[in-house]
Amino acid sequence: MDIETAAAIIINDWLCVKRNEVFYFITDECHRTEADACIRQAEQRGAVTKLSVLPVQQIQDGRLLESMRNIMSYADVVVGATTYSFITTDAVDFALKHGARFLSLPLSTNNGRSLFESDFIGMSTKTAERNARRLLPYLKKASELHVTTPAGTDAVFSMRGRRPGFFSGRTGRRGSFSSASFEVYVPVVEDSAQGTVVIDGSLGYLGTPASPVRTQFTGGRLQADRAQNSDAARLLSYMESFHDPRMFYAVEFGIGLNECARCAGQSYIEDESTAGTFHIGLGRNLALGGTHDAAGHFDIVMHNPDIYADSVQILSGGHICV
Repeated sequence: MDIETAAAIIINDWLCVKRNEVFYFITDECHRTEADACIRQAEQRGAVTKLSVLPVQQIQDGRLLESMRNIMSYADVVVGATTYSFITTDAVDFALKHGARFLSLPLSTNNGRSLFESDFIGMSTKTAERNARRLLPYLKKASELHVTTPAGTDAVFSMRGRRPGFFSGRTGRRGSFSSASFEVYVPVVEDSAQGTVVIDGSLGYLGTPASPVRTQFTGGRLQADRAQNSDAARLLSYMESFHDPRMFYAVEFGIGLNECARCAGQSYIEDESTAGTFHIGLGRNLALGGTHDAAGHFDIVMHNPDIYADSVQILSGGHICV
């Protein structure tokens, strides 16, 4: 896919930008090409455009976004198209409550190519929504999630009092938000995760592990032996680099819906949205409906899950079975 085609899909199909809407595109210095393409497409739709270019290393820091929240709240459409996601910040929550609609479009890749060149952007939003709606009735009634995988994952998460949702790229209503990660998500109770999770898909921004990483969750908190392999050491060092112990808590349970995506470690957002995988979000989850603040948010991805919502199996080997 070429960058201009991807921008057209995002502006026309995902965001449904309208004439005279205020379209606010937030990016960083690494992604002006994608930003310019989206601005062009929005202006062709008759939108009034505004662009902010931020320092890439400060995106996950909620304080920088907090200083921009009033500007964000005056826009009709806000796109967060930076290297790192900031959908889970208070600033986004504030803008949503003031009627803006928000698209999270983290552009981090590990292969030097633009995310806009990835075929997964062409996934049908209608198909993703249809599959999400197969799962939501069971999740809305459930109080607990139980997941196992062939690699050795066996863990439970409480979702008592929490509301599931889904992303399909598309966000057309005032106060709504979506993500380029096509997924069903649950903002799980932050101290509830218990059991073993073997990471065999993706380490988030770090890409795919050369060897599976065995982790243990107790009271919601991730623990791992960094001596087990080099990827375990990389993961723990990355998490420690936030200098925030709240980053170690499981705050989101996600199920990938994108049938055009491949979990190949080339793109954080593509990895976690790949159909046949599930992911656990670590760190901040405020805009998802949770209560946990932290210095950032990222996801670990696992393949071929069997997932139960209470006693009902909803995925078998990564395939929806309801």
